[in-house]
Amino acid sequence: MMTKTSSIPKRRLSLRQQDARFAWLLLIPSLLVILGVTLWPIVSTFFLSFHNAPTGLNQIRTFIGLENYLVLLRDRTFWETINRTLYFTGVSVSLELILGLAIAQLIHSKPWGWQFLRFSLIIPWAVPTIVNGAMWHWIYNGDFGALNGILMQLGLIKHYVAWLTLPSMAMNLVIVADLWHTVPFVALILQSALATLPEELNEAAMMDGANAIQRFIYVRLPLLRPAILVALIVRTVEAFRVFDIVYIITSGGPAFKTITISYLTYLNSFSYGKQGTGAALSFLISIITIILAFIYIRFLYRPEEN
Repeated sequence: MMTKTSSIPKRRLSLRQQDARFAWLLLIPSLLVILGVTLWPIVSTFFLSFHNAPTGLNQIRTFIGLENYLVLLRDRTFWETINRTLYFTGVSVSLELILGLAIAQLIHSKPWGWQFLRFSLIIPWAVPTIVNGAMWHWIYNGDFGALNGILMQLGLIKHYVAWLTLPSMAMNLVIVADLWHTVPFVALILQSALATLPEELNEAAMMDGANAIQRFIYVRLPLLRPAILVALIVRTVEAFRVFDIVYIITSGGPAFKTITISYLTYLNSFSYGKQGTGAALSFLISIITIILAFIYIRFLYRPEEN
């Protein structure tokens, strides 16, 4: 009896092992496809960054080691582009967080028409970035753009202005277009997080005499830290490698004042024929975004204490 009883768990264990092996056999084709689609391009681009790789079918790639990286780090244009990209990222993500929090709190308070407001947030977010850029390009048009028409009607300008030709304004105009597209994303994330917060804490703070601002800062905001962390990481990564909206609205102009690091990667890879330099730039972008994500996690992530 002892032998038969002890053999039952072993049989069950062997059956589970067989099921696990069979499951892995079914997953192997999909895993190979995923690795081929994601890992191989990363590895090939990494090796390409160590070569002088001009564009062309008959061009010969020459191994030059870290030369592409060293040339970029010594290039003044590279650092100007980094500063410009950091400005775009810092301003856009900061405003997205502030406006997103305000809209999320407004929806959470459930004023009249709050359901329509929440539904309408999906529209700008659902618009493809290319379409969004083309729309704002026409809004900023110096001859018949809607921005000039509105400002003329309000009496704020006396003649039409070619906004996209102003070096001091171009990047800020791109940021406004990006905000219209991405603030709803942040607002929806934060509003979803607000909906899950326990109302008992808010009611207890109200009983203690805390006003609405104090309840938001000291009660809700700390509980929103995980959602804020997710929104910041996602939007910082996307903002730092912004390309499409810049390409559509300004094409890097005027006077190269809106060229971001991703746009510089595009120029080196496809316009200047320097694929090795473009590959090195792409890895530098990855390194910087990882550093920024680590900084967010370091200062915002607070694991629950047991």
